[in-house]
Amino acid sequence: MSDLKIRPVTPADRAAWQRLFTDYLTFYETSRPEAVFDTAFSRLLSDHPQEFSGLLAELDGEIVGLTHYLFHRHMWSEANTCYLQDLFVAKAARGAGAGRALIEAVHDRAAHAGATGVYWLTQDFNHTARRLYDEVAELTPFIKYNMPVT
Repeated sequence: MSDLKIRPVTPADRAAWQRLFTDYLTFYETSRPEAVFDTAFSRLLSDHPQEFSGLLAELDGEIVGLTHYLFHRHMWSEANTCYLQDLFVAKAARGAGAGRALIEAVHDRAAHAGATGVYWLTQDFNHTARRLYDEVAELTPFIKYNMPVT
């Protein structure tokens, strides 16, 4: 039986985190300069309550998954809500429960913080992940628009 653990990101996790985050970005056909990795990782280590937090999934001692999430205000509620921005599990570890465990861990933290819920976005072609998402959450009718600042 495999040993799956979910835990917060620590400073010693930089190399493993960056490898997984790079794979995640590659899946979405994008990349980022090294400075973005530096900034993102320092945000994950911040103690500021409005800053990003990160969790890692360890399977048999190997880091195989990550999630990044953020609590923020919501105009329709006095309580914060939780945005799960990134979720990724290494291809070799998929099907072992790491994705579900990461989502549940974020949900538990949101509940503990008094947040109204957890929400996230994914692309419509991400069929493998959407099978899991359909099991653990409700698909909403919202459509995302993006207006870059140039």
